Amino acid sequence: MSNPFLSEDPEIRPERPMLALVLGNTMLSTVPGISGAGPTPEKTLLTPNLDAELVTTGAITSVAARPNTPTGCPTPATITRSMVELTGLAPVIINAGLAHTPTVPCIDVYGSPGGDPRTEDAVPQAALLFERGEAVGRLLAQYSDFLMLGECVPGGTTTALCVLRALGYDASVSSAFVENPLGLKDAVCREALARIDATGAKEPLEILRAAGDPMMPVAAGIASAYSGKILFAGGTQMLAVAAVLKALGRRVPGLATTVYVRDDPSAGFVRSVADVGTAAYYVDPNFAELGHVGLARYCIGEVKEGMGAGGALTLAYLMGHEPEEISRKVFDFVGKYA
Repeated sequence: MSNPFLSEDPEIRPERPMLALVLGNTMLSTVPGISGAGPTPEKTLLTPNLDAELVTTGAITSVAARPNTPTGCPTPATITRSMVELTGLAPVIINAGLAHTPTVPCIDVYGSPGGDPRTEDAVPQAALLFERGEAVGRLLAQYSDFLMLGECVPGGTTTALCVLRALGYDASVSSAFVENPLGLKDAVCREALARIDATGAKEPLEILRAAGDPMMPVAAGIASAYSGKILFAGGTQMLAVAAVLKALGRRVPGLATTVYVRDDPSAGFVRSVADVGTAAYYVDPNFAELGHVGLARYCIGEVKEGMGAGGALTLAYLMGHEPEEISRKVFDFVGKYA
């Protein structure tokens, strides 16, 4: 049964749902112009920590920062936090490889930030991180029957592009910018793929080692070992994880993301989902009609998704909250920062 809020009902009604978010960094986010997830390229490395702080505690306290983009658009973490408050769920934060020590409690798999795939293996520990992800997946399955698994990796759409193309998909990806810096991403990707060809990496975990980011093997491992139902919360970055799982011959979860990712003409997301052979559920939180200037910027293509926002909105709906209640909660929460 389709409705205006969710493109299709995944028909999951969890009894013990869990929202988990895998955090990591890639040095690609410090390349000027590649990531919109931070006020400066260098500060993108701090974004996952601040997002985790906001989602977990309801405020950013470790630095003086407001959870808005420079244009006044509320960050996806504010959306995820509003759903945490609405549902009463405690989010599980997983540190896959951050440049800065997290300020909130988390599960740590002891990874490192991803390197620049143009010049070096980006995730030397990919196989080990996959195994540690599996251990986390088994752990989370003991506490829940349904897992909504999201991520925060600034610059991660570029590593996703590298991984999808290295796996043989004719993919494009989305961006937090209104104008997607596709030329820059393509140039990075061409260099990374040339290096992959030179090393002869063909296996999925070898490709992650060469050109991924630490979130990917950890999320893939979690999804492989988690025994309950699972959806990925996110767009092109989680789609790259789904493609890795398909290549490994494992279960390929569906994705819950926003209509803003689906409707991004530069991303070709719907086609890529079909190519990978999974399902995507698109949530429309009706930001155009809420009367909030910042949230309305999502509708012109700014930000679009991140920190599990689309998945968190979907999860609240699957837990029985009405669309109007969900949208109102987002509006009320971001109003605190106006």
